[in-house]
Amino acid sequence: MVIRPSEPSLAVPADPLGPPGGTPRRAWLVTALIVAFMVVNHADKAVLGLAAVPLMDELDIGRSTYGLIAGSFYLLFSVSGLAVGFLSARVGTRGILFTLTMLWAVAQLPALIAAAVPALIAGRVLLGAAEGPAAAMSMHALYKWFPGDRRGLPSALHISGAALGTLLAAPFLTWLISDFGWRSAFAALAVISFAWGLVWLRTGREGPFGDDGKRAAAKTASGRTPRPDGAALPYRKVLLNGTVLGGICSAFAAQWALALASAWLPAYLRTQTGMGATQVGLMVSGVSALSFVLLLTVSPFTDALKTRGASSRVASGLPQGLAVLVSGGAMAAFPFAGPGLAQLLLLALAFGCHAVALPLHYVTTAEVVPARQRGAVFGIVAATGTLPGLFVPYLTGRLIDGAASEAAGYTHAFLLTAAAMAVCGALALAVIRPDRDAARLGIPAGSPGHP
Repeated sequence: MVIRPSEPSLAVPADPLGPPGGTPRRAWLVTALIVAFMVVNHADKAVLGLAAVPLMDELDIGRSTYGLIAGSFYLLFSVSGLAVGFLSARVGTRGILFTLTMLWAVAQLPALIAAAVPALIAGRVLLGAAEGPAAAMSMHALYKWFPGDRRGLPSALHISGAALGTLLAAPFLTWLISDFGWRSAFAALAVISFAWGLVWLRTGREGPFGDDGKRAAAKTASGRTPRPDGAALPYRKVLLNGTVLGGICSAFAAQWALALASAWLPAYLRTQTGMGATQVGLMVSGVSALSFVLLLTVSPFTDALKTRGASSRVASGLPQGLAVLVSGGAMAAFPFAGPGLAQLLLLALAFGCHAVALPLHYVTTAEVVPARQRGAVFGIVAATGTLPGLFVPYLTGRLIDGAASEAAGYTHAFLLTAAAMAVCGALALAVIRPDRDAARLGIPAGSPGHP
């Protein structure tokens, strides 16, 4: 298939959003499709963890080997995210998202054709390469339909697709695994990925808030004359400002917890809490439900704060760091809480609260990046922020195998995760300053890259 660059000649009305508060139906249709895209994306990620116990039993593999399989998903994840991020400056996101989902479908086939460790690794490596750019490119596609001051809710809906992916997939895939074997879950996801790609190819479009903007005449708060919206900045300046680095920190911490949850949380619940397969599916769904509620509550609230004059640091920066710190505190506490409701609530906070950081780190990053470089920078930020997936599943398996007991190994893994989240959350709180950094870089307020 030949992917052609996005057409710059799309007809755009003078006011693409119509009256204040209004957004065309096409924007919300694209939003709905991208939410579905993220649902499939995270169902693909979750399936291996949900199938972990029967898969390890059938193939007679140890925890370290399983951790290696789970971690192989991230072997090319960051590299592909980075490469496709730069490609997005020349190629439309419509073709990129279609190609990614076709690869998702193909990546499920090795597990069906030859259920062995090499085949599973090959499938996960391909899936990781195809999912590495997914979050950044779909967010980039979504931002083409909304101006800077109306991105909180769309961003939250985008990331809520991740929570919905686990919320909906956990019971569905658990049912398939329990009643029809673990291979059936991989087959179902291949069909669903293929179907989404066909729908997107027919209905997906590039939005009006793309790479071009108008030159602003006003000066920034620093007294500098703003750069034209379409003018590029040196990547060194963009990537080394505090807001981008702080967003990477919050994403790094959130992705550490996500990698741990995707690979090991179902196995932990099965082996350490005595839950059955159905209970595990419900618990994983419960964690995702908490993430979903938080995403749909906090991100729109940040838009409301900005409308009332709050700084971007207060509205979007502080919630990132706080969400990571709360998750880290719960992560450190729940292994010692003892069986019961308190442990389950702490576990839900540990693996659910950090999700708030994921849409907000894109929001703050977009405010300090010229619109024409947004896709590339999103790719870089995503590639860096998702690095924990490359080593956390395998490291956790090694910690479990090397500890005096399986329970002790899990505790060591949770405490290490809590420490990483504490450091990253504190750094995010300290350095995310979108208004200051945008002014320093000369990015005008009101540009596609800045509200």
